[in-house]
Amino acid sequence: MSAMATVLETRRESLILSLNTHQDKGGPLLCPSPSESTSVLNHSCQDSATLHPPACVPLQSAPQEEQEKPLKNKRPQRGRHLKRFSSKWRSGDPVDSSGSHPVFTSRAAIDLPSEATHKKRRHLLCHRQPVSEGGSNQRQRYVSKDGKCRVNLGPIEDKTRFLSDIFTTLVDLQYRWFLFLFTMCYILTWVAFAAIYLLDAWLRDDVAHVHDPDRKPCFQNVDSFLSALLLSLESQRTIGYGSRMVTAHCPEGVVLLMVQSILGSIIDALMVGCMFVKISRPQKRAQTLIFSKRCVISERDERLCLLFRIGDLRASHMVDAKIRAKLIKSRQTQEGEFIPLEQSEINLGYDTGGDRLLLVEPQTITHVIDHRSPFWEVGAERLTRETLEIIVILEGIVEASGMTCQARTSYTENEILWGHRFESCMSLEKGAFRVDYGAFDKTFEVQMSPISAKERKAAKDQDGELH
Repeated sequence: MSAMATVLETRRESLILSLNTHQDKGGPLLCPSPSESTSVLNHSCQDSATLHPPACVPLQSAPQEEQEKPLKNKRPQRGRHLKRFSSKWRSGDPVDSSGSHPVFTSRAAIDLPSEATHKKRRHLLCHRQPVSEGGSNQRQRYVSKDGKCRVNLGPIEDKTRFLSDIFTTLVDLQYRWFLFLFTMCYILTWVAFAAIYLLDAWLRDDVAHVHDPDRKPCFQNVDSFLSALLLSLESQRTIGYGSRMVTAHCPEGVVLLMVQSILGSIIDALMVGCMFVKISRPQKRAQTLIFSKRCVISERDERLCLLFRIGDLRASHMVDAKIRAKLIKSRQTQEGEFIPLEQSEINLGYDTGGDRLLLVEPQTITHVIDHRSPFWEVGAERLTRETLEIIVILEGIVEASGMTCQARTSYTENEILWGHRFESCMSLEKGAFRVDYGAFDKTFEVQMSPISAKERKAAKDQDGELH
């Protein structure tokens, strides 16, 4: 009996060791085949029932109540290395004849896949990145929160188009390149005309007779390149110290002075105009136009609405302010054509005039989700699976300069809160209203059904037919 018990214990330990080894390699935790398990358990129960009575009860012959009791007792004693199986059906699992339940086969009924197949399955099923707020923020946005478009233009072959619009090209330059360009324009003109003055003086032989009082030079006191450079600088900047000048003894000197004066005036006018436009560009005014960090979906007047906030931090208001929004989403047509970053309009009250704003205090912009809305079939659960971006564009005229200003922001699917409302940021003071920008982005949760607007409409119509 002791020898038989030793043999059975050895076979039992080798079976458990093989199962654990297979699990450590990354394979699924499989049960032994019915033939192996039944023969081992029945044989061990007949010959060594006194050694392992609880663990050797055959599952086929035990009553249902006796099977459930040891299972319930063993659940708290489950090892930490054992993984809990998922009851969700996957497309790769076999299905029974009814088509509703997956079939779990034993180890003897299927061939074990190779190690490479196990790694590939683990990469596809287990290493999939979960959809979370942090992960979604790392994906590429079409428009950033501060309104910058994340679109890089490819190589442009015909760059002469930029030279045809030289003023806009200069205005769009960065400040360091803008200042460098105009500095080089001044220096090059000074040096170029200095070289021309010195060459003319050398050809007239005025350089060798600069100290001759009886000679009538074209350029007075010009005997070197440095003195010619000082003459060029004093002439173009209208400094005129008096020691160097262009005399009336040569007509070419008068012509050079006229040309340099006109060219210097053109450079001055271009630089002053570009600098003024760069300083007063309306993009700087857009820095004081703020948007809420998130937008919400809640009910207003028994209608599902998408809401977000905008505000103006300056006391000088925007004139003729307008708001519009675009939905950026890729889709595939019925013919199989893939359209990346398709833009669709989100109605913010264009037909009712609600898109025209008096932006004196923070405004809550409302988009009613109806059958024309792109969110008509989107519910709370589907919103978490969507990949979309809402671009909000605010346009208006700056009151101080009269120039058109545009401010932009965007909201991704993880920045849309379902079942929330904005807190009030307006209060009444003595003689005026007070705006609390500390509550500008604050929201609170409300009880709301997670179904879409389409499902709400269908349920409401069905209740109307029943009554």
